[in-house]
Amino acid sequence: MGASDRDAEQRQSLRGGAVLEAQDRAAVRIVASPKTWIEGEAVQQLERTATLPGMIAAVGMPDLHPGKGSPIGAAFVSEGRIYPHLVGNDIGCGMALWSTDLPQRKQKLERWADRLGDLDGPWDGDAREFLAERTVAPTDHDASLGTIGGGNHFAELQQVDTIEDPEAWASLGIAGGSLVLLVHSGSRGLGEAILRAHVDRFAAAGLDSAGEDARAYLRAHDGAVAWAQANRALIARRFAEALGAAIDPVLDVCHNAVVPCPDGAPQRWLHRKGAAPSTAGIVVIPGSRGTLSYVVKPDPSRAEAGWSLAHGAGRKWRRGDVKERLQGRYRPDDLVRTPLGGRVICEDRELLYEEAPEAYKKIDAVVGDLVAAGLCTVVATLRPVLTYKTRSRR
Repeated sequence: MGASDRDAEQRQSLRGGAVLEAQDRAAVRIVASPKTWIEGEAVQQLERTATLPGMIAAVGMPDLHPGKGSPIGAAFVSEGRIYPHLVGNDIGCGMALWSTDLPQRKQKLERWADRLGDLDGPWDGDAREFLAERTVAPTDHDASLGTIGGGNHFAELQQVDTIEDPEAWASLGIAGGSLVLLVHSGSRGLGEAILRAHVDRFAAAGLDSAGEDARAYLRAHDGAVAWAQANRALIARRFAEALGAAIDPVLDVCHNAVVPCPDGAPQRWLHRKGAAPSTAGIVVIPGSRGTLSYVVKPDPSRAEAGWSLAHGAGRKWRRGDVKERLQGRYRPDDLVRTPLGGRVICEDRELLYEEAPEAYKKIDAVVGDLVAAGLCTVVATLRPVLTYKTRSRR
C-alpha cells in the first residue's frame, strides 16, 4: 500500500482502537453522510491540525465549519502535547438546561419579552459571593458574570415537541407541561485573556503536557471552565427572576475544553472545539432559533469519534455574507418571529441577520448523521418559544 493509500484509509475510517494508536500521521475522520455539505476550508483546517506534533486523531462532526485557523465542530486527540489554540478563546463554553414552572399552555411572549429587559448589562448582585458559593475563584472579569455575550450565544425558553425515549426523558426529572430554559454561553473575556497570554508567548505552538507551562495553562483553563458554568447559572437565574419563574438545573455540558483522554492513557489529551462530550450523559444539541433542538443520549464508548458529538447545527453561511443574502427577502421586523412561532429578542440588526435560521445547516440532518453513525439516540425534541440574544443596538 502506498503512502497516498494509507492517508486515504486514515481519513476515511478510525476503526476500534485505531484512534488511540500513535502513527506517523494522525488519523482524520469526518462523521457525516455523503449528503451532508462540509465547507472545503473546514476540511483543510482539520487536515492541517492532524499534522501537529503529537496529534493522534482529528475528528470532524457533521456541524464542522471553519474557524480562525482551526475548525469548529471537531475533537482532537494528542499525546504529550496540549494545544490551547484548538480550544480557542471561549474556554468552557457550553449548553445548560433548566426546568421551569412556566406552563407550556399559557405562553405570554410579549409580556415576557418586556419583563426580560436588558440582560446585557452587569448583574446588580455580588458576583464574588455568587462565585464563592460555587467554589469558583474570583477574576478580573467578574463584571461580565451573568451576561450572555455575542455571536451565537443565547438564552431560550423551549417547549417539549416530541418525546422519543420516555424512560431516558423521565430520568431528567422535568415536569410535564412545563417550559425549559436552555442557555448557551461561555467564559466571556476571561477565556480570551487566557488564550491571549498563551499566544503572546507561544503563538500556535503546543505545550509539553508534562511541563510547567502546560500545568499553568491547565490551571487557568480549569478555572475558566468553572467560571463559564457559573456564568450560565447566573444567566438562567437573571432570566427566571425577570419572569418570576422557579428553575431547577437539569444538565450543563461544556463543548470547548481540553481534558485527559477518556481511555486513561498518561499524557494523552482530548481537545474539543465546538464538540459536545459523549461521556457526560444526556446532552442538548440546539438547532437555530427557528428550528428544533434535540435531546440525545450518547454512546460513551465511541473512541473512533473522539468521544464527542456535534454541539449544534453548524454555520452554513459566513456572518459577513448573511445580510446580503437575506435583506432582500426579510426586513428586520420579519426576523423577530420564527417559522415555528417563536419570539426573538435581538435589537442588534446586524446580529439579527447573522443568526437567521437560514445561516445554519439543517439540524435534522446533523443529528441524523450522528444517529446513523451509532453515536447517539434521540430522547426528545424541543421547540423554541422565546429567544434572548441582546438588547444592544448596532
